[in-house]
Amino acid sequence: LKVAAVDVSRQLRNVQREAPGGRGDVSGAEQSVRTIATVKSAAELAAIDMPLPDGRHVRLDQVATVTDTVAEPRSLAEQDGKSVVGFEIFRTKGASEVAVANGARAAVAELRKTTPNVELKQVIDNAFPVEENFQGSMELLYEGALLAVLVVWWFLRDWRATLVAAAALPLSVMPAFLGIYWFGYTLNTVTLLSLALVVGVLVDDAIVEIENISRHLRMGKTPMQAAMEAADEIGMAVIATTFALVAVFLPTAFMGGVPGLFFKQFGWTAVLAVLASLVVARLLTPMMAAYLLKALPHKEEEDGWLMRRYIRVMRWCLTHRAVTGAAAAAFFIGSIMLVPLLPTGFVPAADRAQTQINVELPPGSTLAETRLVAERARLAAMEVKGVKGVFSSIGGGSSGDAFAPGASAEARRAILTLTTVHRNERKESLPDIESQIRAKLGEIPGARFNVGPPDTGVKMQLVLRSEDSVALQEAAQKVERELRTLKGVGNVSSSASLVRPEIIVRPDFARAADLGVT
Repeated sequence: LKVAAVDVSRQLRNVQREAPGGRGDVSGAEQSVRTIATVKSAAELAAIDMPLPDGRHVRLDQVATVTDTVAEPRSLAEQDGKSVVGFEIFRTKGASEVAVANGARAAVAELRKTTPNVELKQVIDNAFPVEENFQGSMELLYEGALLAVLVVWWFLRDWRATLVAAAALPLSVMPAFLGIYWFGYTLNTVTLLSLALVVGVLVDDAIVEIENISRHLRMGKTPMQAAMEAADEIGMAVIATTFALVAVFLPTAFMGGVPGLFFKQFGWTAVLAVLASLVVARLLTPMMAAYLLKALPHKEEEDGWLMRRYIRVMRWCLTHRAVTGAAAAAFFIGSIMLVPLLPTGFVPAADRAQTQINVELPPGSTLAETRLVAERARLAAMEVKGVKGVFSSIGGGSSGDAFAPGASAEARRAILTLTTVHRNERKESLPDIESQIRAKLGEIPGARFNVGPPDTGVKMQLVLRSEDSVALQEAAQKVERELRTLKGVGNVSSSASLVRPEIIVRPDFARAADLGVT
């Protein structure tokens, strides 16, 4: 038929297309028109009549074999060694991660009812650590508030005075919540941690006020008189201590860089709560004490054994001022000298009961070879105590993630997501489990393995520069080999591209012209 493949491809593009068709007047209303010329089955595609450049018409099945089949697989997903269909759910910008997770769980529950013959299993849940941190922060806040109230009662031994001091907690936290809403913040780990940190500070001003009022009551004064005189007596001291705390927390709200993104909400939440506690201590605490506390008979109280011992120590320190000053200086200098010995880091490593293994094979490896190595890595990981499941994403994007949108296919890469039992149900920490996995993966040849959570990044980067690309490649390989021999260094990888084999086709234009090939 003397039909070139390029002619068939060109005509298919012209026939199989969707395009806007302008506008039309339908029943007095303007409607947009769209032209859709696509087929729905292989039979319809085979029966397409295609015009050729020389004026002839041929059916597609006269020049090609049309079959309804599948494309060459370039990626696959497995759960515990069994082929599965995996999908991920992402939240939109500004949406609550917890709300989206709850909605997804509800939707999956409905799908289980409508599709009983399909097993739906959630293997990755990034919202669970957020929910766990939120719940833990709330429990810490409640426990701190309760312990603060018990400590106040222990020292005052008066339920009425304890109630007045404890009322400062909710009355100080509620304005902080209003400030969080006004600033556009959310109740997250940072803001809740800030409130939990200052929960004891919130009752400090109220405790000072109520203790001074109780002292005046023991002088025989009426509750109203005791509240007014006691509040006036220590007013400046309470204000000074509060603004000292503000001076500590407020600068953290203006930190720069990545830490500033975290401490901005932390600092403002603490400052709002502390300022609210000042207002409560200066206005509401004296008023509540004036109407809730009872007048006490005048009596002189003797100091207890603890106070007597404290007074003896203070007298000794005041008598031996040089020794006391030298000891204080020694403690201060010793504390400063210990700072360089402390380990440093950005944030503590989180144990989310989940980690990853990134697998990379040499360029040119096939999907079957990658699957074989990934399966060996999965079996090795399952031998480690604490690992309960592995989701394998093989091929797909250039990172090895089958879900990576728009990434070029890399059949030589894979990502294994490991799920471990909860940290409260195992003795080993997540870093210990990862170390055991690395040791087992070292026995698998012909592949690179990187073990660690996906969001931890790298601890150290070395940048090599040179005008000689060959020397740079050799130096990078040498540095990589040396780093792998260092004790305590793991997950060593190089960004230098491996040698990628490729087939280069150079056309013979004269021969192509004789055959009519373009």
